[in-house]
Amino acid sequence: MAKGKPNKIVHSVRYLAMEILTAIEVEGAYSNILLNATIEKEKLDAKDAGLLTTIVYGVTQRRMTLDYGLTPFIKTPEKMQKWVLNLLRLSAYQMHYLDKIPDHAVLFDAVEIAKKKGHVGIAKLVNGVLRNLQRKGLLDWQELTDPIKRISIGASVPEWLVKKFTKELGNEKAEALFFSLLEAPYVSVRVQNPADLEMIIEELQNEGKEVVRSPLSPVGIRILSGKVTDSPLFKQGKITIQDESSQLVALLGNVESDDTILDACAAPGGKTVHMASFVEQGTVHALDIHEHKIRLIQQNAERMNVSDVIETHLLDAKDVGTVFEPNSFDTIFVDAPCSGLGLMRRKPEIKYGVTNQMILDLHKEQLAILQAVTPLLKENGRLVYSTCTLAAEENQETVTAYLEKHPEMRKQAVDFNQAAIPTQVKIDEGTLQIYPEDFGTDGFFICTMEKKMQ
Repeated sequence: MAKGKPNKIVHSVRYLAMEILTAIEVEGAYSNILLNATIEKEKLDAKDAGLLTTIVYGVTQRRMTLDYGLTPFIKTPEKMQKWVLNLLRLSAYQMHYLDKIPDHAVLFDAVEIAKKKGHVGIAKLVNGVLRNLQRKGLLDWQELTDPIKRISIGASVPEWLVKKFTKELGNEKAEALFFSLLEAPYVSVRVQNPADLEMIIEELQNEGKEVVRSPLSPVGIRILSGKVTDSPLFKQGKITIQDESSQLVALLGNVESDDTILDACAAPGGKTVHMASFVEQGTVHALDIHEHKIRLIQQNAERMNVSDVIETHLLDAKDVGTVFEPNSFDTIFVDAPCSGLGLMRRKPEIKYGVTNQMILDLHKEQLAILQAVTPLLKENGRLVYSTCTLAAEENQETVTAYLEKHPEMRKQAVDFNQAAIPTQVKIDEGTLQIYPEDFGTDGFFICTMEKKMQ
């Protein structure tokens, strides 16, 4: 708990968690951004920052499970103020899932928070619900007999998503996918110079961090314990935080040192600086439509010591033809705007906000970007399309619709030896699909295509 502040309860981890969870649900705030801002503002020590992170992610991951488990004790949750409901959720989460926290500590803080945030009547309600929960436990979702309902409640995923992926992937694969999202995500880093991989692993270990090589990316390292941003290696630009699945994108571009490259949807620049690591005489042109995201790309480039080969442009990818001439680029990367369903482990609030209409609208946006960049690609040039979603409409169906309109573009088979990618990655006609449960990474889709004029 932060020291030396008035109104001690409002600076407690549980009060802060309640506020963050309510902002995520009501205002659509992003969990990672709000968490980081709160930890910095409150100057929380490592222990409290860790507990706050665990509670916020845990409750968000298991929101539907907790709501189902609390149904015997809450008659009309829809009429309850959101902050009260989140106070009950986070208390129930700690009592049920966190073994090291005694129930009496959870109960005491919950009642005090209810008094401070609301009034004595709410405090009595909270106390009554939690006392009943303490005696009887959460309602067990595993007793549900309907398989869709059981996965939906047990993995805390809206039913329409369970039905969608069960239909597309089959029951066993869909169930494995959704329950894998309840596992904690890894922090992973990419090595800017592949030749330094073993040396960097040794240096990180010497710093006291527990690390292992990525089972997926040939340039990736998993950080199992320790804060990697404190490492001199991070500050010197020798490593950067990037999910292992997204590390494959630049590798599949087969970038040459003198290539002219377009990164059409570049922010925050993780893939951009990876592309730039292959370039010496060439240039990477990185686009985004927001000034603050352009600044993120530039900051990333400076830290990673590749700013001399990166040019940023405040530009919508659909308008590239107004700035660049046809046949300008050897390689074009389109890491397209998407629903982000592959990030559900890392950003669990995503699964509650995505709609089918959103997916269909994004499919149209993706096609528009691909069509806009195509004239800019040189003959024999490579187009790498990628997303961090699992929805077929945004992946395979976007590629299929695009290729139907562009017969000059053809899928290009993935060269496993050249990219050093494990052969167990799912490949289908030049496309690569990684599911979150495959390697414990984000879900990702990549398709490489080549321009062949006839």
